[in-house]
Amino acid sequence: MIGDRSVIAFYDERMLGHEPNIEEPFLPGRLARRVKEILDGLDVKWSYPEHPGRVTAIRELIDAHPIPGLTFRSGKIATREQLSRVHTLSYLDDIYAMRGKNAWLDRDTTAVSAGSVEAAEVAAGTAIAAVEAVMAGEAESAFALVRPPGHHAEPVRARGFCLFNNVAVAAAHAQAALGCERVLIIDWDAHHANGTQDIFYSDPDVMLFDTHRASPFYPGSGHLEEVGAGSGEGTTINVPLPEGSGDIAMVKAFRDILVPAAKWFEPDLVLVSAGFDPHRLDLALNLSYDGFAAITEIVQEIVDEHCPGRLAMVLEGGYHLESLAKGVHTVLQILAGGDAPLPAEPGVDEVAEAAAFHLSAFTDD
Repeated sequence: MIGDRSVIAFYDERMLGHEPNIEEPFLPGRLARRVKEILDGLDVKWSYPEHPGRVTAIRELIDAHPIPGLTFRSGKIATREQLSRVHTLSYLDDIYAMRGKNAWLDRDTTAVSAGSVEAAEVAAGTAIAAVEAVMAGEAESAFALVRPPGHHAEPVRARGFCLFNNVAVAAAHAQAALGCERVLIIDWDAHHANGTQDIFYSDPDVMLFDTHRASPFYPGSGHLEEVGAGSGEGTTINVPLPEGSGDIAMVKAFRDILVPAAKWFEPDLVLVSAGFDPHRLDLALNLSYDGFAAITEIVQEIVDEHCPGRLAMVLEGGYHLESLAKGVHTVLQILAGGDAPLPAEPGVDEVAEAAAFHLSAFTDD
C-alpha cells in the first residue's frame, strides 16, 4: 500500500538558476559560431529544452497530489573534492571559469547561463545527499529531483545538457566515503549514458545496466558489444532498443537481463539514472506510466533482495512536461509501497471492451 515505505525527495530551488537563453549574448568564438550555424539552419525556432520548468512541473504535481510516505528535503553543493573523483581538475577549472557567464560548451548545444555552475554543483551535491540519506537509514529510498542532468557528462567534457555526472559523483562518494564496495547503476533514460559508461568502464566494482534507444539515436554509443574493459569487463551491460519499444520489451530486459546480473554482482547500493523520455509522449520510445511502475517494482525487488533500504534515484532526461511529472509521480508511488499494474500493449483492453459491446449483434440469440 502507498505509504508503507518511506521516501525522501530532494529538491532545491538553486537548480532553477540554470537557464540558458539563446536570445542572450554568448561568449564569442569558434564554438559559438558553429552552434549559431546549426541553429540558423533549423526550420523552427529553437529554445533550450532543459529548462527550469521541468523540475517545477514535478514539484507542482506532487504538491497537488501528495504521496503518503514521501517527505521533501533541500539539497547541497558538491565540493571540488567530490566532483574530482570522476572529473579531471582541469575540466573542473574550465567549468568554474564559466560562473556568471553565458557560453556554449559543446556543439550539441550544451550551454551555461549565469547561474548554471552553482546549479550543477547543487545537482551533484543533491545526488550525494540522496545517497547519504539511504545509507544512514533515514528512508527506504530517495529521489534526487535534479537539473542539469548528468549521465552524458564525461570526465573532461560537458555533453547532452550535462555539466557534472551526478550519478557517477554519487556512486564514487558512496565508495570513497560511505563504505560501499559494489554499486549498481541502472539507467533507463532513452539516451545512452555515455558519460557514466566512460567513467566506470574499467571498474569491476561499479555495474552499469543501460536500456536506451539504439544508435544512431543520440549520443550514438551503447552498443551491445560495449561490455567494459580490463578488470571491468562484464560490468557494463547495454541493451539498445529499436524505436517504438515499449513496456513489454523494457520489462523483459529488466527481468531477463538485469535481475540475473544483479544476482551475480550482489550490489550493496543501487542507483538509478531515471530519465522519463522513454515515455511515448517524448517520442523516443513507447513506455507508458504502467511501464515505469513495472520497472520500478523490479528495481525495488532487487534492492530488497541484495541491499534493503539502499536505493537512490537521480533525475536525468524527460522533456515533455506532462509525461515527466506524471512519470516521476508514478515512480514515487511505487517507491512508497504502491503496487505496479501489469503492463499491456496500448489498446488491448479497449479492443476487448469494444468486442464485448459489439459481438452480441452478430448472434441469433
